[in-house]
Amino acid sequence: MSKEKSKNHLNPRVSTRVIHHGDTFAKGTGTVMPPIYPSSTFAHGNEGGFDYTRSGNPNFRILESVLSSLEDCKYASVFGSGVSAITAIASTMKTGDLILCEENLYGCTVRLFDKVFQKFGLRTAWLDFTDPLSLNEISNLNPAMIWLESPTNPLLKIIDLHEVCGKAKSKNIPIVVDNTFSTALIQRPLDLGATLSLTSTTKYINGHSDALGGAICTNNSEWHDRMLFAQKSLGLQPSPFDCWLITRGIKTLPLRLEKQIKNASAIADFLSEHPSIEWVRYPLRADHPQHKIAIKQMNGGGAIITVSLKANLSQTYSVCKNLNYFTLAESLGGIESLVCHPATMTHASVKEETKTSLGINESLVRFSVGCEDLDDLKTDLNQALNQLN
Repeated sequence: MSKEKSKNHLNPRVSTRVIHHGDTFAKGTGTVMPPIYPSSTFAHGNEGGFDYTRSGNPNFRILESVLSSLEDCKYASVFGSGVSAITAIASTMKTGDLILCEENLYGCTVRLFDKVFQKFGLRTAWLDFTDPLSLNEISNLNPAMIWLESPTNPLLKIIDLHEVCGKAKSKNIPIVVDNTFSTALIQRPLDLGATLSLTSTTKYINGHSDALGGAICTNNSEWHDRMLFAQKSLGLQPSPFDCWLITRGIKTLPLRLEKQIKNASAIADFLSEHPSIEWVRYPLRADHPQHKIAIKQMNGGGAIITVSLKANLSQTYSVCKNLNYFTLAESLGGIESLVCHPATMTHASVKEETKTSLGINESLVRFSVGCEDLDDLKTDLNQALNQLN
């Protein structure tokens, strides 16, 4: 039996699969890491079938192979950013189509629907999918698509994906789940019934805050073809270099995420006891409103914590600015810890009345917990919060 055939019979686990990425398209070199293919064009008739990087590149294929293995699905397609991936899906809709959305979505998703695609006749309706009565609206509204996040950004609501996807499947309605906060290591939307699993690979997948990317995974060949068409026709492709960086980053995803989850779980408990904290949201804490659902569908609590401070806007900003190891910045999922003020940062473009109704207010703070030493992070949080007293 050849070495390659032997590998195919090993049935490797996820930590092995994200390291061993398969074909590097560099036969005969012996390279361990895949090279970067910066070429914009390729000679006609080449073995890989490449012609123009907007419609495919070896670095795209390498990353897509790792992502489909991680997600344990048939197809993956990569894009220039998470928003590019969102755009690819939305571009498949027609004028008059209705997308039924979870009311608490990533701010840029909301902006894209409300301020771009609405001009072309795409309609949206917003529901609290943690409310069991929302399932009735799927039949009442008969949308062309359902768009979910779980956990949501930034409130960390947990939606029963199996239940919602089951209802949608009975109506033949495709479901998109933005799985950026969890990745396939924590939660697999496709296994729970979703049609498309969307990820901003900028975040945990890459993990080093040095590349933009997005990805869509699916088991549906028709949807995969639509994503490749959008990638090519709308110019949503990533750069070969960013794909190379993300392929490098994903190799340490299990290690990084294990450390980040351990830190986040401990910090959530620590913050819950601080007198300056009104409440803490972390999926696997028993006081989370959807704790039982989180335990059922997630393999861990993730590394995002959302808190409400006993503070006004000025005081809240002061806490954020006085942190040393939590940089006040947008984004999340990197090895470095970040702090974000959603109302004025990630969700600044969301209507004020919408933010008020959701509870995204001046006291709300989101932490993305990194890989630093836990005691250093606790000490840093304590000194900043103690300034409120």
